[in-house]
Amino acid sequence: MKSAVETLNPTRVRLTVEVPFEELKDSLDAAYKKINQQVTVKGFRKGKIPARIIDQRFGRGAVLEEAVNDALPKFYTEAVNGAELDVLGQPEVDITELKDGETLNFTAEVDIRPVLELPEDFSSIEVEVDAVEVSDEDVEKSVEQLRERFASTSPVERAAEDGDVVTVDLEAKVDGEVLEDGVADGVSYTIGSGELLEGIDDAVKGLEAGGEATFTSELKGGSAAGQQAEVTVKVTQVAARELPELDDEFAQLASEFDTLEELKADSRKRLANMKQYDQATQAQERVLEKLLELVEVPVPEKLLADEINTRKHNLEHHQLDQMGLNLEKYLELQGKTVEEFETETREAAVKGIKTQFVLDELVKREKLNVNQEELTEHLMRRAASSGMSPDQFAQAVVEGGQVPLLVGEVARGKALAVVVESATVKDTNGEVIDLDDEEEDTEEAAEAATEDTDESAESAEDKPEA
Repeated sequence: MKSAVETLNPTRVRLTVEVPFEELKDSLDAAYKKINQQVTVKGFRKGKIPARIIDQRFGRGAVLEEAVNDALPKFYTEAVNGAELDVLGQPEVDITELKDGETLNFTAEVDIRPVLELPEDFSSIEVEVDAVEVSDEDVEKSVEQLRERFASTSPVERAAEDGDVVTVDLEAKVDGEVLEDGVADGVSYTIGSGELLEGIDDAVKGLEAGGEATFTSELKGGSAAGQQAEVTVKVTQVAARELPELDDEFAQLASEFDTLEELKADSRKRLANMKQYDQATQAQERVLEKLLELVEVPVPEKLLADEINTRKHNLEHHQLDQMGLNLEKYLELQGKTVEEFETETREAAVKGIKTQFVLDELVKREKLNVNQEELTEHLMRRAASSGMSPDQFAQAVVEGGQVPLLVGEVARGKALAVVVESATVKDTNGEVIDLDDEEEDTEEAAEAATEDTDESAESAEDKPEA
């Protein structure tokens, strides 16, 4: 077999392959054997029909077609390996010549990973991030939120006011008809929380137990999501919320601390840790943006089109379906036009693919490996974010053949950590931030940056068919 490679553009090549006919022998034998098992000819036992009889009865062309389809993946793979190509996705195969007893010639066009030129070092990268500052107001707000969680309620015989907890029965009608899923009884709602329908606050304020009101609101979910409905709300109970006093007794009730001052000091520490995490994530995202500016990354058009379609499919048929929305209604709620949505989706897909290409190249250059402990830690984080137990998530990953994708995510996280360690990160106060010990955060940032692009951009040598 002979093969040659023609570069069509930085991300696509054409393989020209010439196969001497004698190299098709094994595939021809397999084709005759397969046809033998599928057909019957009077006078011959099944599976014992001579090749010449099959040629006469069913045509030599059928045998050649079966043999070529069987042989193409092997010859294509040999050509790819011989040329040391890092291919992406399925090739477009065209049989240019097939002469019985003489030769098989075919071409295969396929996308490849582009060759990238990375900087020798990344010390020129400099980014600015928010400073870690915890104000007294931040601490007071945190403690107040904790206080809200320990609030108690008691029924009152008066009109409902802001902050009260009301128990209500709801009935929604569209075009005068009560919706099958538009009735709910005994719903608990805190006035002013904004957790139910728009307009319900004004409707229930001023009502006592037994009172009811009707208002118009757009439904957020259910069978009539996005439609205007006439909603009748009946108040069955009004309860006042009582907040505990902010004192040492509250600290002992709500935490492991003995005094309110100790509780506030712990809140300040936790807020600082959260802000440091946010700062690290911000640094990684901005370093990544700078890195992508330094490297020219051509993107295969077919891969980009597939990635855009995947993102749209996931949005429409997973996220929006669960919310009871269609794309048109979603864009209306977001205040975006179709053109803006298309542009944003394309830009996100381009960034995701470029990120993966650059970080994968860095993984290869730095010879970064992933050990079992790192993979397990990453799996635990992914399981937690997906709402699954580690065992459930691991089983789904193995059954779906996604282990290599998880390994790639971890490796790319380590690659981004290499860049961050070399970059200069300063906060808004001009202080240099040391992120050398934030490798776990770096991996998570890398995962977010390449979200949903792993499968589409992962190298694959799929079997072609003529």
